[in-house]
Amino acid sequence: MTVTRLLLGSTLALTLGSCAMMAPTMSYTLAKQPAGGALASSGMVDVKKDGMTVMTTAKVMGLAPNTYYVAHYHLQGAASTDPCSSGGAPIMSSALVGQSDATGMLTLTGSVAAADVMNATYFNIHTAKDATGAPADAGVTCTGVKM
Repeated sequence: MTVTRLLLGSTLALTLGSCAMMAPTMSYTLAKQPAGGALASSGMVDVKKDGMTVMTTAKVMGLAPNTYYVAHYHLQGAASTDPCSSGGAPIMSSALVGQSDATGMLTLTGSVAAADVMNATYFNIHTAKDATGAPADAGVTCTGVKM
């Protein structure tokens, strides 16, 4: 009996301890930006902090088909109090590059050190010049975030 109680107590402590390190997933809705032009983009960004890492998944539809896109977090800029209009500096270590499919659907997934993005105020997606992920515009869709 004592060994069973000790094992159950240890298992419970480990389980509760691992839950404390993971924060709930935060979901944000992407909104079209002026550089999006005729695109009818919409989608979600899911952000999950897990210890020292931030995991990001973005799912967007209504983009140009078979086109490369690059997404990343940004710091707050001075041009506006609205994060997506503020013109803040990109956090390049958070860059995610992918290509939309034939229907204009794009899924991006990646992780970055939490310390790199702890001051980020928005996440946006740009059309990319090519597979290297060099931005070709000011951003086609964006959402404010809180880390």
